[in-house]
Amino acid sequence: MTLSVLAMKNAGPCRAGFITTRAIGSATIRNRIRRRLREVVRKHQHDLREDLWIVLIARRDAGSASYRALEDEWLRLAKRASILAL
Repeated sequence: MTLSVLAMKNAGPCRAGFITTRAIGSATIRNRIRRRLREVVRKHQHDLREDLWIVLIARRDAGSASYRALEDEWLRLAKRASILAL
């Protein structure tokens, strides 16, 4: 998974976008990945700094990853990008 962050002035709450390409798998698999990533971001939305736009790009391994694995990867990337307000 790849995380891109853009800081916006006076943008309000954090916004997130998700990209899943056809290389990951069928539409069912891509939709499942997007649903899981949306839930991970929703679960941690109160820990995020404001005025950020976030884009998560799922890679091929995300198709077979569990929810917990996706959440662990999200937290690792978010901490590395210093976007958590903890």
